[in-house]
Amino acid sequence: MGFSFNQKSQATSQATSPGEVSESDSIIRDGELAFVRQTAGNGTSGYQEAVGAPVETRSPLGYNVNWITIIFLNLNHMVGTGIFSTPATILKLTGSIGLALVYWVIGFILAVAGLAVHMEFTSYFPNRSGSEVVWLEQGYPRPKHFFPVAFAVQSVLLSFSSSNAIVLSNYLWRIVGRAPDAWELKGVAIAAYTLAVITVLVHNRYSLWAINVFGALKLLLLLFIAISGLVILGGNFGSIPDPSLNFRNGFEGTTSSGYNLSQAMVNISFAFSGWQNAFSMANEIKNPIPTLKKNASASLLIVFVLYFLCNIAYFAAVPKDIFLESSELAAAVFFRTAFGKSAESALNFCVLLSSFGNLLAVLVSQSRQIREIARQGVLPWTEFWVSTKPFGTPVGPYLLKWAFTFLMIVAPPAGDAFQFVVSLKTYPDAIFFAAMGVGLLLIRRRRSRSNTPPSDFRAWHALVILYILSQIYLLVMPWIPPVGGIYGGTVSFLWCTYMIVGIAILGVCGLYYYVWMKLLPRWGGYKIRSQVISVDDNGANTHRLLKVPNDEVAEWDATHDDLGRDLPAGQRVTTEISNISK
Repeated sequence: MGFSFNQKSQATSQATSPGEVSESDSIIRDGELAFVRQTAGNGTSGYQEAVGAPVETRSPLGYNVNWITIIFLNLNHMVGTGIFSTPATILKLTGSIGLALVYWVIGFILAVAGLAVHMEFTSYFPNRSGSEVVWLEQGYPRPKHFFPVAFAVQSVLLSFSSSNAIVLSNYLWRIVGRAPDAWELKGVAIAAYTLAVITVLVHNRYSLWAINVFGALKLLLLLFIAISGLVILGGNFGSIPDPSLNFRNGFEGTTSSGYNLSQAMVNISFAFSGWQNAFSMANEIKNPIPTLKKNASASLLIVFVLYFLCNIAYFAAVPKDIFLESSELAAAVFFRTAFGKSAESALNFCVLLSSFGNLLAVLVSQSRQIREIARQGVLPWTEFWVSTKPFGTPVGPYLLKWAFTFLMIVAPPAGDAFQFVVSLKTYPDAIFFAAMGVGLLLIRRRRSRSNTPPSDFRAWHALVILYILSQIYLLVMPWIPPVGGIYGGTVSFLWCTYMIVGIAILGVCGLYYYVWMKLLPRWGGYKIRSQVISVDDNGANTHRLLKVPNDEVAEWDATHDDLGRDLPAGQRVTTEISNISK
């Protein structure tokens, strides 16, 4: 797993390279936990438990994420193809216009709760990119490396964007006006995803500019739909004689099916997913706490208002019964009704651009998460994943994303197998998000107990509880059998198979952790220790996990600090436990 047998002598000069250790470092101890304060170049400092990857004092990816990029990183992730199709799905599941609109408001409230949780986490660890990777590591520091290993296995193995690429390919073929065969569909999907990877790989700043451009185009498209809806509602479209028809008796037809209502909530949650995208790049943002607080909130509010107005536009233009009977995109029905059939081609092109912008935003944020996983020392060939050479971008994570996406596009046949693979990641993700919410409460408790200085942001306790409950809801409700029975889901086999396999993957992670971190060291007569090393000359650093023979452990511990940095010659760790640095 990428660690070597007692390489401390080889990496000493790297571990103590200038810029890795701030003079303001200090340690607060709480039993066996050590909270180390470090300062970074984005203007922040904070305490983190020493098991975590070291802070990069100077971000090797630069500081190119400004306020507009934060907005468009989130907007690009949230607005993929969902707003063009999900409104019809929500209407079919809820049964009424009124309840469908209420669900969009509920989705916004749940997203606000999640945003508050993410803001508090960022205020604790403002100089670490990777968001969930860091927060799980810090929320559950013991047993050492357990959550990093578990999150790494599922995040890396399930690190693909095949469904997004296939959606983009579908829209391109719609523009061409021909139904593709399976390999034509896959070929275009691979080409589109390859282009997206090249775009973000060759230059970091230019890739963020591209995200801004695609985000602006999405914003203009949603504004056009929203304004059109208001014009229609005002009675200014002759082709739509009664735009208020759907809003009279708005709750007529509301479903009483618990399964449909729960599925509607799941769909709403996914429609808003992506509001957290920019948090993965916190160490690339100057003064990240106020900057994210203002602009991540703005992006969520902008998207909610546009989502709601787009729904109003759809329902003002298209009678409810047509929506319920149609299998087409809600936006396609809207454009055809309001502007004529020729407008559908323009819509397909706009949705294609929206899909490509979504690919870019997801690639950028997930590359930071994979890189941060590597910096925890739990991936083989650590330096390869952490290095940002030669382009100043995380090349290794981008190539990994491309390889797994290529495999998942080519390997599974269309139909059940593809749908199963796409769904596989969702349940482990929900488990980790629920654990993350609980982890925030644990961090609060530990910081209070150890008298760690307060953070710059604290979420309302009610919002934290709401976030945890919403994640538990998403864990429980998918187990309710669909209306058509246990084989009536989106696949022809047992509807909950993807959840069972997802849980099994986490079980394998636990078994792997026990063998790697407990059993093999016991049999091999060694202990695993973390060492800080520099990777590039541009500020990149990482933890490397080493095997230290049992008879050398005492000497190792005496000559390294809590983070795994070599102590200066002649300085040794004392056994005294106090609120002072070693």
